[in-house]
Amino acid sequence: MFFGSIPALITPFRGYEVDYNSLDKTINYLISNGSNGIVPCGTTGESPTLSHQEHKKIIEETIRIVDKRVPVIAGTGSNNTAEAIDYTKHAENSGANAALVVTPYYNKPTQEGLYQHYKAINDKCGIPIIIYNIPSRSVIDMSVDTMARLFELKNIVGVKDATGNLDRVDQQLSKMGKEFIQMTGNDENAFEFNKRGGVGAISVTANIAPKLCSDFQKFSVSQNENDIIEAKKLDDILQPVHDAMFVESNPSPVKFAAKLMNLCDDEVRLPLVKVTYKTQKIVKETLQSAKLI
Repeated sequence: MFFGSIPALITPFRGYEVDYNSLDKTINYLISNGSNGIVPCGTTGESPTLSHQEHKKIIEETIRIVDKRVPVIAGTGSNNTAEAIDYTKHAENSGANAALVVTPYYNKPTQEGLYQHYKAINDKCGIPIIIYNIPSRSVIDMSVDTMARLFELKNIVGVKDATGNLDRVDQQLSKMGKEFIQMTGNDENAFEFNKRGGVGAISVTANIAPKLCSDFQKFSVSQNENDIIEAKKLDDILQPVHDAMFVESNPSPVKFAAKLMNLCDDEVRLPLVKVTYKTQKIVKETLQSAKLI
């Protein structure tokens, strides 16, 4: 059920309020261009700046707009276990197909603390849970052994791996097998990630290049030599776009790109700020080069 190109959905704002009209427009654009799922309220969706009410409404609206056309994997993580349980139960009750749960940031729990955090969420809900392992933002790195322990639980099904360490794909495959879903959180390593056993990406770039990303994912997991060649061609086109999306802190560059594509405004919430003129130039030239605008 969870594979391919899955955009980590941006949250459109206008006048500091969530812009639900642009949310609708963006989601329909992503699905009509081949996206294999949608992830609302993740890092790219600026979840740290959303109120609890906004967080829940965005998930509800995403589920309504998607209307079962693709899976919705709701971002429900928190560094407060009780809050993560609340978000996950809400997502389940609203009709989400799965939850993406980030490792608890700032608290710096031990590996046992990580296990107990996810176990508590697992025990209180009934939908699949995908671990989001991103040491660059959370400080902590979930070990492969801890992940293997969690995979024994009923709802833990896979990982969004944003470690940037491709050896982890091999280690996790060896420890948990092919049934453990591995998706990269790093657009730039998706080609090699899939070659090693990954099945997709929860992607920033897919917000503004959904068809390219979807086609790339489809070809990159194929066993056909011609498909792999095609995947490499698409990867070469996408690499400069991936780079441009991280010239400044995500999601400011991708929101400016979305503005250029008339999907939504480029407004972000403090402490993030809009990209500089220099970055605007880089993003615009990159999108033109990739024939996205």
